[in-house]
Amino acid sequence: MQPCPSPYNLAQDVLAAGRATPDKIALAVLGPARADRWSFAHLERAVLGLAGGLLAQGFAPGDRILLRLGNTPEFPVAFLGAVAAGLVPVPTAEGLTPPELDRLIPLIAPKAILAAPGIALPPDPPCPVLTDLAALMDHAPGGYATGDPDRLAYIVFTSGSSGRPKPVAHAHRALRARRLMWDGWYGLQSTDRVLHAGAFNWTFTLGTGLLDPWSIGATALIPAPGTAPETLPLLLRRHDATILAAAPGIFRKLLAGDTALPLPKLRHALAAGEKLPETLRARWQAATGTPIFEALGMSECSTFISGSPARPAPPGTLGYPQPGRRIAILTPEGTPVAPGKICILAIHRGDPGLMLGYLGQDGFDLPLTGDWFLTGDLVSEDRDGALHYHGRRDDLMTTGGFRISPLEVETAFQGAPGLVDCAASPVTVKSETDIIALAHVGTATEDSLRALAETRLARYKQPRLYIALPALPRSPNGKLDRRALARILKESP
Repeated sequence: MQPCPSPYNLAQDVLAAGRATPDKIALAVLGPARADRWSFAHLERAVLGLAGGLLAQGFAPGDRILLRLGNTPEFPVAFLGAVAAGLVPVPTAEGLTPPELDRLIPLIAPKAILAAPGIALPPDPPCPVLTDLAALMDHAPGGYATGDPDRLAYIVFTSGSSGRPKPVAHAHRALRARRLMWDGWYGLQSTDRVLHAGAFNWTFTLGTGLLDPWSIGATALIPAPGTAPETLPLLLRRHDATILAAAPGIFRKLLAGDTALPLPKLRHALAAGEKLPETLRARWQAATGTPIFEALGMSECSTFISGSPARPAPPGTLGYPQPGRRIAILTPEGTPVAPGKICILAIHRGDPGLMLGYLGQDGFDLPLTGDWFLTGDLVSEDRDGALHYHGRRDDLMTTGGFRISPLEVETAFQGAPGLVDCAASPVTVKSETDIIALAHVGTATEDSLRALAETRLARYKQPRLYIALPALPRSPNGKLDRRALARILKESP
């Protein structure tokens, strides 16, 4: 890809394409009865008004602004308005509790909090809390603060699935790196209407659902707060969505009825957040007649491995490195491995989408092994360059001296009659002894699952414990929470 222009501002670049069609709908927040629609002209006017309003409050470029907002238009306006002004927005999950926020405050050191009614705040906010966003948006417009594309633009938090969430610092240039996904994953066109089913604070939604469609002049469709997944097919049809993006858990809910889903305008769907089961992909294709293109990514580097309409992933694989990405498969010491061998996926430090680093008291910490950032994802490479996913290194289960990926165990149960969902996890049964447990949802019996395991898994990989649950713990975006699952299984009788 071409180098990012300099001087540069992420928000200015996001909104540039929309100026050619100022009256076109940029954002529609879809409710049960009506949609809240924003044209590109309205969106940019609100963004620059909020930028001017924040600067009028006395904030200076580089100041961090904590966002405590929900799935309403105020969220992207606040995010882009802060970036436009040279401030640093920090989106956070709507469901965080006051104690959780209290732990994040020292890491962020915010100069202000933009908040919506009903969303939790830190117990003792250390800075002004601004709630009248309408007044800020109505302020005289500010301008775009341009500068070095490598300077800090925004901070997001990792999911915390392997520990406490980490603050990830991204540069303005990260937006330009996202263009590699337009052809490498989305097949995105300016005429598309992209519906994303996740929360705005999630990097998957923020990028795929908002920033990328706007950067090419397409329309973003977002379900209103409280929208049940079961209503998404109606919204997709009613609003002529051409692309649906969601976590695998959302697709699973949409297919709960095992009936056809007529979506005449849908071209294809996009999945990320966790590995998409092949059986789920096949069921979606059968129900809708459209494919799902999957991607692997992380908060630290958006997505960088995917299948696409132009180059679909071979069955059972994630797909290919997106054009312009530089990746490797390395040992923990940074040594390349032979094709076919399972080891750690790594991203070169020169990837324009790679974070500046984890935010610390003394700046940014970018942990590298030589010139590579080790992601912790375990993959292997086919002869044609397609990558197979084998789970997270920190999710590996150790039992009987063997290291086993939970994903491998879960895949063995795909397609089991009556099985709606399942997840494998280690359970400690006595001191220094772990066994594999399978949490399962649906009507499949323990005996039928045990019989299936005996035909598909080596003895040491077979679950020893089967626990039926009404549902697996998942985030609001549908992503499996393995840490919460481990706690549930530990407390099971």
